[in-house]
Amino acid sequence: MYYYIDPVLFKIGPISATWYGLILGAAALVGLFLAVREGKRFNIPSDFFMDLLLIGAPSAIVVARLYYVAFEWEHYRDDPLSIIQIWNGGIAIHGALIGAIIAAVIYTRIKGYSFWKIADICAPSLLIGQIIGRWGNFVNQEAHGGPVSLDFLENTLHLPTFIVEQMQINGIYYHPTFLYESLWNVVGLILLIILRRRSFVRVGEVFASYFIWYSAGRFFIEGLRTDSLSFQGPEWLASFMNTLWTPMTWVFGEAGSMDVGENIRMAQLISLIIILVAVLFIVIRRWGGFAKEKYGDPITLQK
Repeated sequence: MYYYIDPVLFKIGPISATWYGLILGAAALVGLFLAVREGKRFNIPSDFFMDLLLIGAPSAIVVARLYYVAFEWEHYRDDPLSIIQIWNGGIAIHGALIGAIIAAVIYTRIKGYSFWKIADICAPSLLIGQIIGRWGNFVNQEAHGGPVSLDFLENTLHLPTFIVEQMQINGIYYHPTFLYESLWNVVGLILLIILRRRSFVRVGEVFASYFIWYSAGRFFIEGLRTDSLSFQGPEWLASFMNTLWTPMTWVFGEAGSMDVGENIRMAQLISLIIILVAVLFIVIRRWGGFAKEKYGDPITLQK
């Protein structure tokens, strides 16, 4: 018989080590390894990326938590101490990206590197971090989709038993959206690694491609979830987004539920905006003649 995975890895007195923390730590280290390895092509010292991680990770976590709490304030205002309890879940990836980008812009400027070049190098690291990090949600039985049948998980998706059983919560099986996103990002990681070896790629375009790929997957997968940050928006916008999402029903069934009175998922809306901005970023820079430096060109310090 299979038993669910305990989120607590071990305890030493009052201190608990969780799978969630271990998985996030592993995600950060693997991402660091990828960045350091690619940085060697451009003679960037490994210490640069280690320091960037030490600065960027706390910034990402803090902003990710603040982003989540801001949209769920009614759940935290009566218990302020729960705001810092990130080991119980409740961080938003878009907030994490904002925090990481802010830290990276400041740090690269201080060191004299081009932010866009460093962002390109780190883009696959972001994806590998998300690939691994989503398994923390798996252990915590969070960030899942709506209810599904056991037959769907076993005979349609052909998932292994340990995933199927971990997706059972109080006798109900749920969409393993953590897995959908993780696998989507595996494909994206391969594509980014191939893309950055192409001679036509300009600086900044690998980073922009990361946002396009991740946001496209997030838009469709988010629609299955039941824990989305959401709000009441104009009906025309909700109808437009629902129409875009419709192809998902052909395989995955109905969308996940939202709070009563709310009709727009924040992550889906932001994903669409990011895709639009990233595409315009590439097109305008190309047409305007601003994208002259290629990804493979040597790095020159700007100080």
